[in-house]
Amino acid sequence: MTGLANSLRLLKGGIVLVDPESGAVQRVITLQYNPQTLSRSLQINTIGGDADRLMPLRLKGPPVETINLEAELDATDQLEFPDRHPDAVEVGLHPQLAALETMVYPTSAQLLANNALADSGALEIAPMEAPLTLFVWSKNRVLPVRVTSLAITEDAFDVALNPIRAKVSLGLRVLTVDDVPFAHKAAGIFLSHLQQKEGLSARGAAGELGTLGIGAIP
Repeated sequence: MTGLANSLRLLKGGIVLVDPESGAVQRVITLQYNPQTLSRSLQINTIGGDADRLMPLRLKGPPVETINLEAELDATDQLEFPDRHPDAVEVGLHPQLAALETMVYPTSAQLLANNALADSGALEIAPMEAPLTLFVWSKNRVLPVRVTSLAITEDAFDVALNPIRAKVSLGLRVLTVDDVPFAHKAAGIFLSHLQQKEGLSARGAAGELGTLGIGAIP
């Protein structure tokens, strides 16, 4: 029975925030419900311009891949069991929404530290570094990404105006070796994903020319 339960267990997609230097996991954000669709777009990275006619088959690097998804959050079920979910009763979906929103904010500590540097007369203040964001959609897709857009629609509220139902639209851009140095943690994760994609491609059944209605290439 346990084996059957494990085999039927639905995996969740989500976001993992890791330290870009050590790779230590800082936070796991699990999507409450898996989106029904996942939209992906690949912009081919060719040479372009006049050089494209001279080297039409050359690729400059990996394509620019963007991912868009819409996730739903709902605290209704949790509100039916207040003893087990006191946070849902007190603040609704605020914690889940805040976890997603703070991905695109510098921390308050970073802002205060930079302000202190500015007040002390520092000539140069380095931009604040965020954790490395990984989009996880099963073991076959673990991708380093940058969050490019985040839109939230709050659909329902409790009597204290805490959101209890919401839709979150996420726009992600996959980071490749063109975006970070090869020694960066993100580059290693991207290369592992690419190698896994190549392995999956090799498992696909090869077609035959006859299926396409031709016997040979002219």
